[in-house]
Amino acid sequence: MKERFVENGIEYVRKGDYYLPNLAVPENKYEIGKYGNLRKKFIKSSKKSLYSSLMLTGKLFEHLHEIDEKAQAILDEFIKNGEKNAPNKATNQMEWVGYMNNLRHSAEEVIFKELIYV
Repeated sequence: MKERFVENGIEYVRKGDYYLPNLAVPENKYEIGKYGNLRKKFIKSSKKSLYSSLMLTGKLFEHLHEIDEKAQAILDEFIKNGEKNAPNKATNQMEWVGYMNNLRHSAEEVIFKELIYV
């Protein structure tokens, strides 16, 4: 019996009495951040068929990168729009910090609802 053979463009390797396809996960060429990792954790635990489908087609990292980019765009937009009404940082530092934290948390609430846990 052969140790390896190729059929239909797939290489098979002999493991004991069985021939198993020699498959490899595509390399990750994207930087995955906080929101991408949260999305990955969610779909891995709650949407197993989507996770498997994305893994098998090699589009998982592309999907996670896209989620990261969208989330960052939402966060940037919230902060940009919120800075117009922010208290003066030079005179009211603690009030400014609280206001900016509130903006960030509001943006993350939208991100979680619209992108991550869908």
